[in-house]
Amino acid sequence: MADANGANGHAVVDNDRYAWMPTTVDIPLGEGDETDVVEISLTELWDDPTELCTLLENENIKPDFWFLTALAYAKQQKMDVAIGILKQGLSNFSGPKQAQDRLGILNALCWMYLWKCRDAPRVSVDNVVDAPAFWASSTQMASMNGAPGGEDSVKTKEHWLREATGALNEASRISPSYPPVFLARGVLSLLRASLQRPEERQDSLRQALKSFDDALRSSGNRNIMATMGKARVLYAMGKYSEAYTVYQSVLRAAPSQTDPDPRIGIGCCLWQLGHHEEAHNAWQRALELRPNSKTALMMNALYWLHASSQLPTTDPKFRPMYNRAMQELTQKAWKVDNRYPIINSTFGNFFMTMKRWPQMQKLAKTAIEQSEVSAIASDGWYLLARMAHSQGELKQALEFYSRSDQARGGDGRGGDDKGYLPAKFGMAQIKVLLEDNVDAKFRLERLYRQNRSPEVMTLLGTLYAEDYFANSIMGAKDEDKAEAWKKAVSLLEAVRTTWKDPKRKYTEDPDVLLNLARLYEIESPEKSMQCLQHVERLQIEKLPEDKREVDEGEDADRAMRIQLPPELINNIGCFQFLAEKYAQATQSFQDALDSCIRVNQEDVDNEVDTDALITSISYNLARSYEAQGDEQNLARATETYEGLLKRHPGYLDAHARLAKMKLDSDPSGEGPKKISEVYHSAEDNLEIRALYGYYLNKAKRKTNNIAEDQEQRHMKHTLRDYNKHDHYSLVAMGNVHLAIAREMDRLTDQDKEKRRKMYHKAVEFFAKALELDEKNAYAVQGLAIAITEDQKNLSAGIQLFTQVREVLKDVSVYMNLGHAYCELKQYARSIENYEAALQKDGGRDATLLACLGRTWLQRAKQENSLQGMKSALDYSQRAYEASRHSVPFKFNVAFVRIQIAQLLFALDKSKRTSADLQSALEGLDEAVQAFEEVAQSPKPPYPQRDIEQRAVMIRNTMRKQLERALEEQNEYEQANASRLAEGKARLEAEKQAREAAERARREKEAEQRAKIMEERRKMQERDQELAAARAEEERRREEEMMTTDEETGERKKRVKKKGQGGKRKKKDVDSESDGDGGTSSRARSRSVVDAEDEGEPRRKKKRTLHKKGRAEKPGKYKSAEFINSEDEDDDDGVAAPAANGDENGAPTPEAPADSPLPEIDDLPNEDGVEDEEDEEEAAVATRKRRPARIVEDEDEMDED
Repeated sequence: MADANGANGHAVVDNDRYAWMPTTVDIPLGEGDETDVVEISLTELWDDPTELCTLLENENIKPDFWFLTALAYAKQQKMDVAIGILKQGLSNFSGPKQAQDRLGILNALCWMYLWKCRDAPRVSVDNVVDAPAFWASSTQMASMNGAPGGEDSVKTKEHWLREATGALNEASRISPSYPPVFLARGVLSLLRASLQRPEERQDSLRQALKSFDDALRSSGNRNIMATMGKARVLYAMGKYSEAYTVYQSVLRAAPSQTDPDPRIGIGCCLWQLGHHEEAHNAWQRALELRPNSKTALMMNALYWLHASSQLPTTDPKFRPMYNRAMQELTQKAWKVDNRYPIINSTFGNFFMTMKRWPQMQKLAKTAIEQSEVSAIASDGWYLLARMAHSQGELKQALEFYSRSDQARGGDGRGGDDKGYLPAKFGMAQIKVLLEDNVDAKFRLERLYRQNRSPEVMTLLGTLYAEDYFANSIMGAKDEDKAEAWKKAVSLLEAVRTTWKDPKRKYTEDPDVLLNLARLYEIESPEKSMQCLQHVERLQIEKLPEDKREVDEGEDADRAMRIQLPPELINNIGCFQFLAEKYAQATQSFQDALDSCIRVNQEDVDNEVDTDALITSISYNLARSYEAQGDEQNLARATETYEGLLKRHPGYLDAHARLAKMKLDSDPSGEGPKKISEVYHSAEDNLEIRALYGYYLNKAKRKTNNIAEDQEQRHMKHTLRDYNKHDHYSLVAMGNVHLAIAREMDRLTDQDKEKRRKMYHKAVEFFAKALELDEKNAYAVQGLAIAITEDQKNLSAGIQLFTQVREVLKDVSVYMNLGHAYCELKQYARSIENYEAALQKDGGRDATLLACLGRTWLQRAKQENSLQGMKSALDYSQRAYEASRHSVPFKFNVAFVRIQIAQLLFALDKSKRTSADLQSALEGLDEAVQAFEEVAQSPKPPYPQRDIEQRAVMIRNTMRKQLERALEEQNEYEQANASRLAEGKARLEAEKQAREAAERARREKEAEQRAKIMEERRKMQERDQELAAARAEEERRREEEMMTTDEETGERKKRVKKKGQGGKRKKKDVDSESDGDGGTSSRARSRSVVDAEDEGEPRRKKKRTLHKKGRAEKPGKYKSAEFINSEDEDDDDGVAAPAANGDENGAPTPEAPADSPLPEIDDLPNEDGVEDEEDEEEAAVATRKRRPARIVEDEDEMDED
């Protein structure tokens, strides 16, 4: 059971350090022959050892009895009494000749002082909060220790170290080479190093290492405790590999050593080297050997705490790991020693998570008082800081965080790269709460450079995000805003990246995603929506089981979504609306309303203003209905707006949207009335004034006089009397000036100058708008229009339009791009942009349709394309219908029909048909009628006389030309009808011939594939038959080689009788030995023939052998030149010694060991029976090695 009982097979033992002590001691009384003995019990001790000490002193008892008595009290944890006994004994041996007697007592006294040092507090219990973080000067320690020597003074670790140092120095003066002094001095230096600053610690550690080496040297490297001390010093120096090696040597030398246990040290070294599982195995074995070892219990507990910290709290594996660490291990260790510092700090963390502050405070103070490890004291300060932080005592929390950082070597201000990172992070959090963001960012930047943890990046990114939001409101410099935005996004995106690492298993933080959504809101709405949808998924995953229950027939996804906050669902819907995903936005707004109803039912205390939420979300829902544009959704939008107004009659936005919808559906009736009502109800509202300006833009009469323009007067009034920085009014004024400049005359230089000034005025308005908002896409678009129309710089204009299109998905952008490309005669791109604009508008805008008709007409003229002309006619007709039979659009339809007639007249007879000409004739008649009607209209687009003259010309001239062209086309088609029929027949015959050839080719290929498959099938069947035959033959051969044992009746392999069978050939002469050596590892199986064939002569296959020089194809070798009868076996299975080897077949100097062994290939004969040469087995080695011969394939021949 070696594996079950320790590293080296030792069983679990009781390793009590006092097991060697006797239960009683006999103290001799008197001198000479008359001596008596007093038996003193070492288990039932007196409370007051004064009488016992007096007895020992009066009788001049040896120092060993003093030592045993003191150790008996120490065994019962009465260390002060034990120290008093040793001090009294020391005074008893104060004579000049009793120095050696004093030496043992001084050594024991030193060890008891060290014991007291381990058990004593590091700082005074009463003033632990006012104590230094960990390291203190001698003055500070004296002030904390109280009056030296006083009864009420608290003796700290420093006090007992001084006492131990005094005892050790006195022992060294007596005998500097006393071996126990070396070990004690090493432990003393090690304990002193733990209380020193890092920069001072190395000297003490080197002194400790020297002392342990001296102890080992004096004991011949047999002192286990000195070896353990040396390993501990190497570990403290950070030399984990060396310490690991020394701990292993202790375990090999003393596998039963458990107090102290080298397995604990081995585990610690492995942990520091990154081998966590191996470390846990070592600690687990230490716990098996000593189930009540507080150190082993805590090491295992810390392992499970670390393992659980790598998992999110929602992971099913988290709770079992955490419970095992705290309830099974730490609690058991607490029962063993409730003042052990690491137990107190670990339990303190547990109570902190439960917010049980009184218990946590007591545990933290104990950890600070008792610990001689700076990291544990740092944990205690950190616990106190967390308590003060959660209770709002920010200044005290900042102080405790500072001490926690100082205890680990930091400066306590967070400005260095040393110290405790969580404490530095806590100080940054306190600075944020104290609204000192500058200092907080400074600290976090230092932490970020040192350790890019998700917590640091999250807080730092959030601070930069807040700076960006604040700068946006306050109108800070663009550079500052851009820098803050860039840093915030970079940091928060880095946090998202850490979530994707499966090894780290970080918990996804919804706050990070919400901040990113706000940051992306303007720059990248699509990313913002993705962040919100990610938050939605996280919150659905966190829903408790009772909220996941779904009624039968209910949509599960929607039911869970309703359990989320309505604000989140509403925001997702808003981004879907901006992305023109109106159906999805509608669904989101409906879910948000249902969520509001749920919140209202659950909100018993009315803490949430659900009415405000329902009002805003209902308005958004109506907007999504309205944006879809079909009659059913428009009716729903109207119903929703009216429902809002019933609850809130003063909801101005709902009034405005209803008026806008009415204006779109009835622009000449109820629409203007509604707009006017809304306008007069809130003339000072800039949004309403902008809506009224939109109405004026659509309804006003066109004029070239800027002073008479109604829209211009309205916007000017807004800028002058309400807000001179109103963005909409500034852009609208620029657009008014653009429209007037576009229609101004350009006949004279004076007209051109006036037109240029009008464009310049428009640019001034756009520039002012951009000055107020540099991202105003409408102002940029106005500038692009001015550049394109005034300066004819189409390339620059297109570049600006393209940039605007990236941020503004508006119909006007695509329309302007279409205009610009049309001017450049890039008709394909122009049509593409017009089509995009038409799609966004829903295909109802007459102006867009007219633009498409015009562009197709110009493209068709350029390409002489009849199909293009037909497209132009189609769009022109749609524009006319959409405009409710507008006179200009009617003129456009007639004009396109005329262009079609002209194109057909000019086309070659082979490129037109009589049907096209007949349709064009009918279109000409309609065009003439349309021209006459347009000429009689009140406001014709051109002079009435010109239109009438064009109609007469079409009727008298063009129609007759087209009629003649139709007659000629009919004659042409009749003359070519037979030829066309023959051509069609020939083409059809050729087509059928090609199809027949293709069918024949496919059929032939199919037949070939079928033939190949059949051949493959037959080959597979033949191979299977051959394989079965070979298997049957092999089975038959094996059966022939078997016989029945006469004694047992079992089947066994047939043994060939001596002298029967064919010859056996030599092979592998070095591989066989005589009787003791066994048979050859490469011996071949014999061929067995049937009984009836034994007497018949066998056909032999002989080979002609040639010298090596004649060989052409190497690869076949013979073991000897001739096979002689002398080479046969003398006995079955017994080989003769090799001529050039020893009795075991080993090569001698005359026969090199690396000489290659020749081989012979097996060649079957025609009957399937192996040749006689192949039957032979190599039984004896040749007496002399001969060079191998090469067999030439062409010289092989068979002989009877």
